[in-house]
Amino acid sequence: MKKKISGDRVRWGILGVGDVCEVKSAPAMQKIANSELVAVMRRNGEKAKDYAQRHGISTWYDDAQALINDPNVNAIYIATPPIAHKDLTIEAAQSGKPVYVEKPMARTTEECQEMIAGCERADVPLYVAYYRRKLPNFEKLKSLLDEGAIGDIRLVTIEMFKTLDPDIVSNIATSTSANWRIDPDVSGGGYFFDLAAHQLDYLDYALGPIKSVVGHASNQAQKYKAADIISSSFNFENGIIGTGSWCFTVDKVAERDQMTFIGSQGRISVPFFGAPKIFLERSGTPKETFDFELPYHIQQPLIQTIVDDLLGKGVCQSTGESAIRTNWVMEEMTKNYYSAFSGS
Repeated sequence: MKKKISGDRVRWGILGVGDVCEVKSAPAMQKIANSELVAVMRRNGEKAKDYAQRHGISTWYDDAQALINDPNVNAIYIATPPIAHKDLTIEAAQSGKPVYVEKPMARTTEECQEMIAGCERADVPLYVAYYRRKLPNFEKLKSLLDEGAIGDIRLVTIEMFKTLDPDIVSNIATSTSANWRIDPDVSGGGYFFDLAAHQLDYLDYALGPIKSVVGHASNQAQKYKAADIISSSFNFENGIIGTGSWCFTVDKVAERDQMTFIGSQGRISVPFFGAPKIFLERSGTPKETFDFELPYHIQQPLIQTIVDDLLGKGVCQSTGESAIRTNWVMEEMTKNYYSAFSGS
């Protein structure tokens, strides 16, 4: 298996050491064998310095290009909001360094295509942070589906209903909010792009690619620019049919987070973002519940596969080629809203 970096150790540099890097991702880079975090960057130099000092990182920058050009860095993790993913990925690739980018991969499918092309030109791999693929509960779910625990899969449904973010409510009077996720110019498409991306990528991983999509999106509450309600039906290449409903402005009593698989011989349901449980129901047998313990650094299992891939010891399956499919599906689900929103 071909190695994808020089040397026998992955030396990470991070562009954008914000909240996701405190526990979820970056500390894992220090815990995995043959992997270390050697440099971090944030536009606010004081915050970059503070992060470096608190996490024992020797080098920090307030300029992205300086980190990209650091000769001690041989792999780059981009943990910025999606608005910066395309340009930083292409710049990092041009330096000859593999790229690991946060999800969603970018704001648009077109930006994803440019990122893939840039990495192909530079002959470097591109990985995307769809880490649920490697969590124990979702690995078990995939194995149950693969082994036919509920027979032939007929239908999958997604229900995601959340209350309005308190930060948004508190800022409505002044029409300001520091939450970049609700600005489609920065995030690509609001909370839907941030959360549904995980769900749709997992379905791509577990069931295969989606081939056709019909969607309706709107902004009912008028609290921010992004779509706040989305409904969709979609077909997989293997004939399975899916439906999804997302709303981010419901009352607390209506909150819901569930993905359900209906098969010819039973049903499996999971809280996608909630407690790591799987519920398996089949006629004639008691309902089964599977409980799991998640890793403290939630991205560590996926990052392990990236390190193994870069060192020629394994394969990471969450790549730009897989992630672009999720961006395309989300665009199809919301294009009626964003095409009108942009005036195109």
